Amino acid sequence: MSEREWLPPEQWFAGLAKNIASAGALFTDSSDRVLIVKPNYRDHWLMVGGLVEEDETPELACRREVREEIGVDRSPGRPLLVDWTSASVARPLPLIEFIFDGGVLEPGQVRLDDEELDEYRFLPQDRAMDLLSGNGRRRLTAALEARRTGVTLYRSDGG
Repeated sequence: MSEREWLPPEQWFAGLAKNIASAGALFTDSSDRVLIVKPNYRDHWLMVGGLVEEDETPELACRREVREEIGVDRSPGRPLLVDWTSASVARPLPLIEFIFDGGVLEPGQVRLDDEELDEYRFLPQDRAMDLLSGNGRRRLTAALEARRTGVTLYRSDGG
């Protein structure tokens, strides 16, 4: 039997796969309209959320992003969706997106971060879909299904 060569931990960890993680929340109002926001650095709209920082859990990232973007400080509800998306030309690392249930929020509760976001809207699902990217539409559809059924969903590259 041959002896294995073990790498020092710092070399082993440096060679592991890399991923980006983000966390967001699905909010609706009392009329079941979906909250979406328009970042000033993108040409499409998004659900509220952003990147998970180093040593931050997805739940804490979601709470922080919601507080920063729309001025609402509350713990996220249950996870609705985990969505893995392959790397692309625009984003050279895979993305793992966590979407939590943000619950019901009324327009008067939103205090928009105008340094990062240009606008917010509560829209019926079909109208929100028109403003989201392909990944955003896929995630919103899955998150709404998960909220309706009570089952957390996992998606991978659109599947």
